[in-house]
Amino acid sequence: MTWGWLEIGSALWLGILTSISPCPLATNIAAITYVGRRVEKPRLVLFAGLLYTLGRTLAYVAAAIIVTRSMQMIPGVSMFLQKYISLAIGPLLVAVGVLLLGIFNVVFGGGMGGSLQGKVDKMGIWGAGLLGIVFALAFCPVSAGLFFGALIPLAVKSNAVLMSTLYGIGTAVPVIGFSHLLAFAAHLIGATFKKLTAIELWVRRVTAVAMILIGFYLIVRHNFGVNI
Repeated sequence: MTWGWLEIGSALWLGILTSISPCPLATNIAAITYVGRRVEKPRLVLFAGLLYTLGRTLAYVAAAIIVTRSMQMIPGVSMFLQKYISLAIGPLLVAVGVLLLGIFNVVFGGGMGGSLQGKVDKMGIWGAGLLGIVFALAFCPVSAGLFFGALIPLAVKSNAVLMSTLYGIGTAVPVIGFSHLLAFAAHLIGATFKKLTAIELWVRRVTAVAMILIGFYLIVRHNFGVNI
């Protein structure tokens, strides 16, 4: 049961860390602001935030199921995972930790094209759900590393639907917060964004160091058979 709670906490934390990373955070704010710009009633802005969150969560669940089921359905891959997944987790954690430290500056393309913008405009407030799906799958380097390098191995060893749902819920925390700000105190968004960006830097560094240390511990224990 202790390991089960650890898995739950890890999935939630990975989602929260993803959501406050600069690229996803800026994307989330832009999406909610874009959808809510024509909404006069505050509760509808909050509803747009919930729709956006639901879209992101569904996208993560679908991606996790497709990736994990694909790996498990292929006999050779399934046997390989059963035999070597414990050996792979340590190096993966180290790799994700290094990525979080920002040692390698990788830039992904992104943004909302004209075609998507037109569809969102036609859907009105319901377009928030579409934006959630699209922006969730438009992985930035950090979010890609956290999802594929940390969450997917966790989902393979546990429950893909549960872990990815918790991850999606974790990514929703700032979205819901900014929806409230947009609905009731839009002028505070800029200051809140700056504070979260500053906090995220140190949170990411602490998490990165923890991942690297845990990764090296697992490598020593599982890959080299040394009990510490």
